[in-house]
Amino acid sequence: MSHDWWRHAVIYQVYVRSFADSDGDGVGDLPGIRSRLPYLRDLGVDAVWITPFYSSPMADGGYDVADYRAVDPQFGGLDDVRALVDDAHTLGIRVIVDIVPNHTSDQHAWFQEALAGSGRERYMFREGVGDQPPNDWESVFGGPAWTRVADGSWYLHLFAPEQPDLNWELPEVRAEFLDVLRFWLDLGVDGFRVDVAHGMIKAPGLPDIGHADQLKLLGTESLPFFDQDGVHEIHREWRAVVDSYPGERVLVAEAWTPSAERTAMYLRPDEMHQAFNFHYLSAEWTFEAVRSVIDSSLAAVESVGAPTTWVLSNHDVQRHVTRYGGGETGLRRARAALALMLALPGSVYLYQGEELGLPEVLDLPDEVLQDPMWERSGHTERGRDGCRVPLPWAASGPSLGFGTGGSWLPQPADWAKLSVEAQAGDQDSMLSFYRNALRVRRENPAPGAGLTWVDGPAGVLWFERDGVACAVNLSGAVVELPDPGSVLLASSYYGVRDGLLLLPPDTALWWKL
Repeated sequence: MSHDWWRHAVIYQVYVRSFADSDGDGVGDLPGIRSRLPYLRDLGVDAVWITPFYSSPMADGGYDVADYRAVDPQFGGLDDVRALVDDAHTLGIRVIVDIVPNHTSDQHAWFQEALAGSGRERYMFREGVGDQPPNDWESVFGGPAWTRVADGSWYLHLFAPEQPDLNWELPEVRAEFLDVLRFWLDLGVDGFRVDVAHGMIKAPGLPDIGHADQLKLLGTESLPFFDQDGVHEIHREWRAVVDSYPGERVLVAEAWTPSAERTAMYLRPDEMHQAFNFHYLSAEWTFEAVRSVIDSSLAAVESVGAPTTWVLSNHDVQRHVTRYGGGETGLRRARAALALMLALPGSVYLYQGEELGLPEVLDLPDEVLQDPMWERSGHTERGRDGCRVPLPWAASGPSLGFGTGGSWLPQPADWAKLSVEAQAGDQDSMLSFYRNALRVRRENPAPGAGLTWVDGPAGVLWFERDGVACAVNLSGAVVELPDPGSVLLASSYYGVRDGLLLLPPDTALWWKL
């Protein structure tokens, strides 16, 4: 396994509940992931990031942790983690696990003690203003960010009431999580994706936000409970622990910030190794938007010497095939977007199922929805279940190969044709394109940090780096380019006429210089 592997890695996100079910209970688990590791090796990824599998009441799909050192029985046990890590390493795949430090479950022993009147300083308990909460903060999931307990005091939860926020100003909280990191590092994991890395410290005094129009104007990234400078001291403590272990273990920040420059602050040499590039994920599929976010992303990390990351989907956002227009248009753009992303300098994150071209499931019945957003919003926000529907592995069966006992969310019937089984033997399928694109990237490594833009036809992104060129047609019409001859990768079919290459709309091309 190479030095500085994280600077140019392809990392595959597994949403554990929806990847593969080994015991037929309808929920994915660690043995299920382990059984599919050869699939990930054949896909060509360098690492797998696994969402929380800790002991949890599952009020938020495992992001409400009751015990950070135990595996929830529905997912397996500690021996399953050890076996998964060992098998992954044998296959040349590193393992990154989620850590959830902003909040615990309300079933965590600490919070149960707090409700009984002991150790409340570990959480954000405050007195109200008369019969009202301590301030006007609202939960990300909807409704007030405060819940009142029996003695009349209130506790803060930026997410669901079942997820009370920890007090990260308290040394005991910091010491506990340093020990949790060591527990999993000792077990052999290669790093951590840090959930809500931007939210652990709140603004001094917990100030009011103001009226609803101001809330909309600020945006969630600018609120006084997100992206406070005090989080960086915590990250430096974590980095010191991770660096004390051999094998280049890593920290990856989930940090929603107002700008690429603010994100880069999380990537200073003594803090996180990587941060998710949400600005890239949320960019519209237009020449101006994509060019702008690439430039700002590269410029922001240059000063701190960190790699940029590129990501199109994850477990919290609508799948990009649907965001890019859905149907054939969405699939065509998704193929071009992958080719572009793989050509850029830095590290790439893939979300399970995107290699199958899975769309967002927009018509899940109301009665099956489990995301807390659905209830907390008064049934006005359907939440994130549509991107979490279990994967189709087979073209038939009760859950299309996910498991023998159905699936915790229903799969669309037409996903049979999108299954791994249906696509594996089709050289024109999305799965085959992903496998081929990742192979081409491995065989034509471009480890440099920068790129050089080339002037081309209007609406065409065209750049060169380390002996490889990439062009993406975002113009909406066929464009003519000089025939490069040695084409390495094409996201869609293209033509050549009279010494010119005819590049269709929403098509990406790589070639050797």
